Amino acid sequence: MTETPDNPFLNLNYEPILENLGDDYYDTVMAAEFPQHILRFRNDHLLPLFNLSAEDVRDRHFIESFGKFKSIRPFLALRYHGYQFGEYNPFLGDGRGFLYGQIRGKDNQLYDFGTKGSGTTPYSRGGDGRLTLKGGVREVLAAETLHSLGVRTSRCLSLIETGEALWRGDEPSPTRSSVMIRLNRSHIRFGTFERLYYIKRPDLIQKLLDHVIDIYYPEIAQSDNRNTLFYAELVRRVAQLVAQWMAAGFCHGVLNTDNMSITGESFDYGPYAFIPSYDPKFTAAYFDYGGRYSYGNQPFICRLNLEMLQLPLMTVTFPPNLESALAKFDEYYQSYYRQLMLKRLGFEQINLGEADDLLAKTLEILQETQMSYGGFFATLSQDFNYGWRKNGATILENQTLPPADWTTWRTIYHKILNQFPQDTMEKIGKCLQESNPPTTLIRDNIETVWNAIAHEDDWQPFYGLVNKLQHKL
Repeated sequence: MTETPDNPFLNLNYEPILENLGDDYYDTVMAAEFPQHILRFRNDHLLPLFNLSAEDVRDRHFIESFGKFKSIRPFLALRYHGYQFGEYNPFLGDGRGFLYGQIRGKDNQLYDFGTKGSGTTPYSRGGDGRLTLKGGVREVLAAETLHSLGVRTSRCLSLIETGEALWRGDEPSPTRSSVMIRLNRSHIRFGTFERLYYIKRPDLIQKLLDHVIDIYYPEIAQSDNRNTLFYAELVRRVAQLVAQWMAAGFCHGVLNTDNMSITGESFDYGPYAFIPSYDPKFTAAYFDYGGRYSYGNQPFICRLNLEMLQLPLMTVTFPPNLESALAKFDEYYQSYYRQLMLKRLGFEQINLGEADDLLAKTLEILQETQMSYGGFFATLSQDFNYGWRKNGATILENQTLPPADWTTWRTIYHKILNQFPQDTMEKIGKCLQESNPPTTLIRDNIETVWNAIAHEDDWQPFYGLVNKLQHKL
């Protein structure tokens, strides 16, 4: 295969950073050849990160690079293991994707282009290595929604329909196929380290850890105790990430350790869902019969996954240091969650005791009434006006609210508003708008979009929804 000279993607300055670590960490693979290539989604919002513009990049460039995979670079299927529903699985690895390439953004950060649905690898284990078109559509929508809500997440660069008929047990089959390009900081997982522990290679653990610290944690790269500081910072990042999920009302679905990024970033959320109403027991994955990965269980599971990561790290780090770092997880999580939820209520910097009362009362009402979780915050943002500061009875007075103790809630909210000077009301309104996009992504939205595609091949509802999510409409 040869590069196309005028294709901006093929002429980017890819860096063989992970490739240079050596083939103890990956296998070189080939992409599948597909019978059809229809570009269904291109994320022009991501192009400026690589000094590209939408005018510079044609649809055919996406297809050549990320559908036909015309490239002279090697594609790397990464090796990893993981704990799946609490049971260790040594038969994992990139089974339907590979690392397409790594490139510096204009922010000087290293980014991965990773595929999903690009064909079989040594780790496919009998699978076809493909991605259903619905799965691709769902991931685009999830990533753009999370991004709009301020959650640290991977994002989709492109989605190409590939013309194959796939058979799946959880979708009406045959169903349509696709290949997706995912952009994120790293595809190195907790399970990448766990595999090296399983095969008893502490030397490779240290080599990989050095790589992770140098590339993704440069602020501690020159420290004497960098291994410990890495884990401490990862604990903080994961606590912040799960707080972002919880505030956003996002249920990942399958928080196995192979789905946990070593950079503390959301990715690989196949059966995800956004909670329709506040219910800690809400479970996204239909096969999660015991509710292990329920919405309310996510902080505990993320902490547990960090604890399991200590096993490989103990081979190169003093164990008590790891335990001390993990002990701060709950404190980090509670602090971040409180901060994020208060932002959804309009308050960026607030140390008043009433703030905790307001948060507790809000969650109590949301759980009691089972009103729309995202809808409540969107309504609060849309209805906000300066008159609320003068008269608490006017707060959400134009809304038909389900029966609950709104009097107490209004009293607390009104009291907090009056703790701030009058000239901060505009700032509170802006905080509400930035934190609460009016469009929420629940299963009904996704199914409506997919039904239009599946039955009429009508992509306009999908594009319309993506546009709303990207522009917070």
